Amino acid sequence: MQILFAIMLGLFLSALDQTIVGTALPRIVGDLNGTNELYTWVITSYLLAATITGVFYGKLSDIFGRRSMLLIGITIFLAGSALSGLSWSMESLIVFRGIQGIGAGAIFPISLAVIGDLFTPRERGRYQGLFGAVFGIASIIGPLLGGWLTDSLSWHWIFFVNLPIGAVALFIIFRFLPSVHGERRTRSLDYLGAGIFAVGVVFLLLGLTNKQTAPWESFEVGGYLLIAAVLTPIFLFVESRAAEPIVPLDLFRNRSYAVTILATFLAAIGFFGAVIFLPRWFQFVKGVSPTESGLQTIALLAGVIISSVAGGYLVSRTGRYKWIVTGALAIMAVGILLLTGLTARTELPVLWLWMFIAGLGIGPTLSVFTIVIQSVVPFERLGVATGNLTFFRQIGGSVGLAVVGTIFAESFASRLAPSLDATGVPAAQIGAVGQLASGGADITQVGGAGLAAQLSQVPVLGGFVDQIVAGIHQAFSLAVADTFWFGLGTTLVALVVLAVGLKEVPLRGRAPGRAPAAPEATMRPEAPAGSRPAEVPVVVDD
Repeated sequence: MQILFAIMLGLFLSALDQTIVGTALPRIVGDLNGTNELYTWVITSYLLAATITGVFYGKLSDIFGRRSMLLIGITIFLAGSALSGLSWSMESLIVFRGIQGIGAGAIFPISLAVIGDLFTPRERGRYQGLFGAVFGIASIIGPLLGGWLTDSLSWHWIFFVNLPIGAVALFIIFRFLPSVHGERRTRSLDYLGAGIFAVGVVFLLLGLTNKQTAPWESFEVGGYLLIAAVLTPIFLFVESRAAEPIVPLDLFRNRSYAVTILATFLAAIGFFGAVIFLPRWFQFVKGVSPTESGLQTIALLAGVIISSVAGGYLVSRTGRYKWIVTGALAIMAVGILLLTGLTARTELPVLWLWMFIAGLGIGPTLSVFTIVIQSVVPFERLGVATGNLTFFRQIGGSVGLAVVGTIFAESFASRLAPSLDATGVPAAQIGAVGQLASGGADITQVGGAGLAAQLSQVPVLGGFVDQIVAGIHQAFSLAVADTFWFGLGTTLVALVVLAVGLKEVPLRGRAPGRAPAAPEATMRPEAPAGSRPAEVPVVVDD
């Protein structure tokens, strides 16, 4: 239990730092005399570093052991946290957040791999479900804690708060966690493949991130994505000939592994594509604060937490997973379909119900997919397989964010005039609002009374400000609803992929209710039927 508690603490810190900074960013930018150009890089540098390094840590943990790599990762994360809290400029904060991300990249994939080390395939469900719940809780607490610490103490404490919690996790992991890995004949690393991979992922993520502020045809978006596309076949060629590839391509010959990775990627696109605009809708249409908008999404996160834990528990009870993940994706599709009906007049209890249903479908994708992956790969590749799963989930989220941003912008532009007309705004004023929007004035950034105040400063709009505000809110809501269609499409494709391609292999392990075996007895999980047994012995370093 001590090991599980420490790992969950580490996961909580890693997930918390993805959300805790958001509500504090305006204060940080003001105190450090930052600019809008650097604003998003405080978050981007963290996510970029964590995404790239996750695959490397998974591979290294297979070779050098989970404990050593997890200790290194958490130590780097805490060092980055301390430095971030001491930042003296936006540039220094961005660099130190990158260091945080380098450490955080180890926490998620290795923590999931540790569960694969310590428990049989059937037992893993209950613990992987808890990990999904940790991420849901961190998503709720992050914005609230960030706002409270910033207002009560200072923004520096959103980073310093990591230090005592991380120290406890470090001590328990160092004291109690055995280092489990496969004993390999060689420990040579694929430096060429690692370099190509890092450069390619940097250009891919930067291109997708830049799409939020630049068009697809710009070099910062399309050019970067083209570079990533060119590097992809080069990387695959290098990996196919490497003695110790960073991403073992032969894993993808296993149909269940390949299908699960693809479904994870598609489900992540659907998840992020479905929820990314919901907090912004609450802020813009309902006029709530950024912190309160996080509270408004509790219904979604409650569904995620409940179903993540329940999904893992059901896997442990039944030893089966295919009907659980396919059923979850079907529920997720129903929830997203309901969200396509969003308008400015949607009642909050109705919206909360839709979000809860979507969350119920999302939860098992965060826990059960990991169980599937770990049950179909050789034991000595548990770390790299889990790292790949994490990587494709994060890349799917980035793709979803970029695409739905484009869908929203185009839909809002096309729906603005009809929505204004439906609220009784005369043609002259409709044209003025259109010119205002096309002239560079972002009328979707200021919510509540701020939008009316902004529009009232435009003399030509006369006495139609209230109708214009109502029309803009409706156009905004319908544009958000249009983004859900994309998430629905990718979710349905993921559902079909799993239903057709995933092979059900009953998980082996002790029946529920029996006393757990000693850790040494669970260090070698039984390979699923039809899989290749581990070719090397397992080494446990006390």
